[in-house]
Amino acid sequence: MTAKTNRRFLLSKRPVGAVTRDDFTFEQVAVGEPAAGQVLVKNLYLSLDPAMRGWMNEGKSYIPPVGLGQVMRALGVGEVIASQHPDYAVGDHVNGALGVQDYYLGEPQGFYKIDPTLVPLPRYLSALGMTGMTAYFALLDVGQPKAGDTVVISGAAGAVGSIAGQIAKLKGCRVVGIAGGAQKCAYLQDELGFDGVIDYKAEDVLDGLKRECPKGVDVYFDNVGGEILDAVLSRLNFKARVVICGAISQYNNKQAVKGPANYLALLVNRARMEGFVVMDHVAEYGKAAQEIAGWLASGKVKSKEDVVEGLETFPETLLKLFSGENFGKLVLKV
Repeated sequence: MTAKTNRRFLLSKRPVGAVTRDDFTFEQVAVGEPAAGQVLVKNLYLSLDPAMRGWMNEGKSYIPPVGLGQVMRALGVGEVIASQHPDYAVGDHVNGALGVQDYYLGEPQGFYKIDPTLVPLPRYLSALGMTGMTAYFALLDVGQPKAGDTVVISGAAGAVGSIAGQIAKLKGCRVVGIAGGAQKCAYLQDELGFDGVIDYKAEDVLDGLKRECPKGVDVYFDNVGGEILDAVLSRLNFKARVVICGAISQYNNKQAVKGPANYLALLVNRARMEGFVVMDHVAEYGKAAQEIAGWLASGKVKSKEDVVEGLETFPETLLKLFSGENFGKLVLKV
């Protein structure tokens, strides 16, 4: 095999506030050959997710933090170009934790094969990947929407929120999306069929909730936390369900995370707030992927990917998630 060079980003220090290029070491190293039980994968697309900011922090979480000096963790899709593993052959395409680098060399732990002829590869990182699994299980298992419910989704034009909102529509709910900017709000209403939208950049969210949810909120799918969470809590109905999927407004805080001031609304309304981690549902991924694939094929669910080219742009591209610049699922083309 011709010698190859692997460009990769290593986490060099724990970020304080927003991530910068200085928090990483960018290096180029020679690519080795797979040993027994290992594969060599050429990375093609990497998933950029808000959760990556949390993985850089030290401390207890649902997954161990990325170690200093380690390749930055990222999910991705790629092609097997060398293999010493009986289940993976050269030419197979796989989805797994490939890391922010050109090549992955190691055991294919947690990897699974994908078919590049069925859908564009970035879709395996959006609706047919962890994004779609998150939207599916967080909404259906934790939110438990019923026909006629009012479902509010923050970060609604983002990767998870847009899929969750469409699934809620399929379940017969009135769906209201909170997003930033006229273009994103128009997309939610005109393209995805949301019943109402609230532009948090152009109006007071509480005023928007009163207008779009006159009968209150039955399910709140929270991707942002902070002040928007507080506003929705004030509009909860009896036995409402609040799904804590993410809190992107808090991830770059230099101070302690701001908790909900209106949490007593949970008591008054006998409502429930529950955290969600998609890895708890690994055993059910196949079932969910099959159902989502059917919705995509029939046009009942649409998926939008925001693809940025160039591994070298990783630190700056990641920041698009926190400024709201991305439109749909943010994917880095290696």
